Amino acid sequence: MRMSRGSAVNVMRFNIITIFPDLFDRVFDFGMIQQARKKNLLEIEVVDLRDFTDDRRRTVDDRPYGGGDGMVLKPEPIFRAVESIEARSAERQHVVLLTPQGEIFNQSVANALSLRPIVTLICGRYEGVDQRVADHLVDQEISIGDYVLSGGEYAALVVVDAVSRLIPGVVAKGGSVLEDSFMDGILDYPHYTRPPEFRGWKVPDVLLSGDHAEISRWRAEQALEFTRKRRPDLMKK
Repeated sequence: MRMSRGSAVNVMRFNIITIFPDLFDRVFDFGMIQQARKKNLLEIEVVDLRDFTDDRRRTVDDRPYGGGDGMVLKPEPIFRAVESIEARSAERQHVVLLTPQGEIFNQSVANALSLRPIVTLICGRYEGVDQRVADHLVDQEISIGDYVLSGGEYAALVVVDAVSRLIPGVVAKGGSVLEDSFMDGILDYPHYTRPPEFRGWKVPDVLLSGDHAEISRWRAEQALEFTRKRRPDLMKK
């Protein structure tokens, strides 16, 4: 199942390998991802892993060697799926396995992925994938946090959303992306809009002053203060 809106010279492409392709039916038809696709800056192809099996039951998993509960995704279909994508790609794909054992996904990782022309995401399931996939097929392993999901599909949604908004031209005002939390290693400053007073709570006077130098200084101070209080680990870094 391929989701695209034409082609472009600098188009970025995501391939998502999954056993539940229908999960992605409409999820990319909204917000920033939809805009990226309409602008021909982003293509997304959802690949059904079961299409690369060789038995009537379209088996993608098997019991783990050594015993234990659960099932493990077999290596053969995953290798075939990735190799099929590579065979019809103009540029080399960057293959990512979404797994709890991967490096933690953050803004720095998102920035790096946004520079790749083709990113293929392998969605893990059950007890995981055969280790030979991680050892001999993928370029990078990524986890979106220290918790366990029922599948890598939800992690794939997070990665696609975080990365696609960094593609040049996707966000109308590109400067707003540069001011997001974590772009410079700290949290974003607080934001206010109309009305200037709501239930007795007022917008800080400096934001109404029109003094852009003072506003910039205030925002920098607030960003540091937010980070100190809420994410002191970032200050240590």
